Amino acid sequence: MTELSESARNKRRIKFIVNNGIIAALYVVLTLPFAQIAYGPLQVRLAELMTVLPAFSIATLPGITLGCFLANLFNPNNLGPVDIICGTLATLIAGVLSYLIGKKNKMFGIIPPVVVNGLVVGGYLPFLLMDSASEVTFQVMAVSMLEVAGSEAALLVVLGLPFIAIIKRTKIKDFL
Repeated sequence: MTELSESARNKRRIKFIVNNGIIAALYVVLTLPFAQIAYGPLQVRLAELMTVLPAFSIATLPGITLGCFLANLFNPNNLGPVDIICGTLATLIAGVLSYLIGKKNKMFGIIPPVVVNGLVVGGYLPFLLMDSASEVTFQVMAVSMLEVAGSEAALLVVLGLPFIAIIKRTKIKDFL
């Protein structure tokens, strides 16, 4: 009896590691080739579709977080440690919130990535992209936050909501 339960636990661990490895790899593959639109004030990252996955299973969060970390680490614009750390933390926080909101309604799982990325990433990007911090005004930060949130919202409304519907109607959710 103990061997069977140990075997089942090992299978679960392996599934967890493999699934998160695939998610992380997909995040990177869906971000880096589109670097021109994936980094900067208007961030259109196809990989952000995966931010809806925690609404179905918190077990997907390590893969999304690792994928974001790697994508930011290999950012061709080299925005440095602030982007790598803060962008990754924004993804982690948004994932946890998507999980919590997704318990009630999966469709609302798109809201946290929009809000958190808009506030966090949009908040620090002007400091990384402008020549001098003294050039960053409240208006510049507000525009940056709206640009990041708006581009995230557009992607998640146009592609994220149908992706959620597909996950709900298919066996994809069984793999998460």
